[in-house]
Amino acid sequence: MRSKSLALIALGTGLAVAMTACGANSSPGGSTTSSDTNTNSGSGGAKVGVILPETASSARWEGFDKPLLKKALEAEGLQADIQNAQGDVQKFSTLADGMINAGVKVLIIATPNSEVGATVAKKAEAQGIPVIDYDRLNLGGSSKYYVSFDNEKVGELQGQGLVEGLAALAPGKKPAEVIEIEGAPTDNNATLFYNGQQKVLKAKYEAGDFKLVQSKPIDKWDNQVGGTTFEQILTGNGQKVDGVVAANDGLAGAVITVLKKYGLNGKVPVTGQDATPDGLQAVLRGDQFMTVFKPINEEAGATAKLAAALAKNDTAAADKIATASVNDPTGKREVKSVLLTPQLITKDKVKVVVDAGFVKASEVCVADLAAVCTELGIK
Repeated sequence: MRSKSLALIALGTGLAVAMTACGANSSPGGSTTSSDTNTNSGSGGAKVGVILPETASSARWEGFDKPLLKKALEAEGLQADIQNAQGDVQKFSTLADGMINAGVKVLIIATPNSEVGATVAKKAEAQGIPVIDYDRLNLGGSSKYYVSFDNEKVGELQGQGLVEGLAALAPGKKPAEVIEIEGAPTDNNATLFYNGQQKVLKAKYEAGDFKLVQSKPIDKWDNQVGGTTFEQILTGNGQKVDGVVAANDGLAGAVITVLKKYGLNGKVPVTGQDATPDGLQAVLRGDQFMTVFKPINEEAGATAKLAAALAKNDTAAADKIATASVNDPTGKREVKSVLLTPQLITKDKVKVVVDAGFVKASEVCVADLAAVCTELGIK
């Protein structure tokens, strides 16, 4: 599962918070996951189909990607047909068949797994419909373009955050005992996060500075399973841990719940990813050491520009947008890509996320954090 798979050129910077790669189950503004998962919008332009993967493990898809993609595609003069497969592989295939039969000009897919993604892309391209892999690369697939973040860099930031956290909370401890709670083994992004983490942590393990207690991938990014798995590892290690790699904020929250049970929260650095409101609160409380901030608005914007070019069969224009390259080791191919830049967020950087305007101060600065927010100038 954990194969090396990225030739990375970061493209684009900018500030706008996002929930990504699965994570929290509440979206900014306190809104809940939408039960209306279908969106047909725009008129007059080429029709573009978008299929998002699910809503159960993360609110990002309905709370962020859906409205941002809709806005970006319409800004390019395209009609957006956005639907969600709700984690059902068969539904994903059925939605794709419907869009292909309806004659969409471009298909954008964020898939539950690479197998269904590769199958859908093959069907679409047989009908002359270009496919964009959105956020998740479908290994062994045939999509010509991919838009996401520098996901190996995300992992590096998590590794860096753990090193910084251990230096702050467990100075001089050698070896520092580390537990890794990773993402879904069927999600290529989870592999990339792990690969990036190991760029930082492998040397620490080999030098004896850190000791890896256990590393476990969590199927479907299931937060409950992640918490249970972490507790089993923790108790099996005599309730001892010095640092935790959690692949996103949702898993970090589950880990923190267990740490609280054993009186260890705030004493053990925990990593995360997504810069969710819950994750940012945990960072401000000191229960989570860091998170990763990823601009989904840029991801949606780049995807829309690619779709507009491809709808006109202008591959030259598309190639000017997708200037990076990602290796698909399963398909033994290079995929033209747009890779956006993630940012490491620790307590002193939470203001950066709020100032970007995507998460409101009121969503982060809840009652027990009012004084901390005032001290950090978050308003």
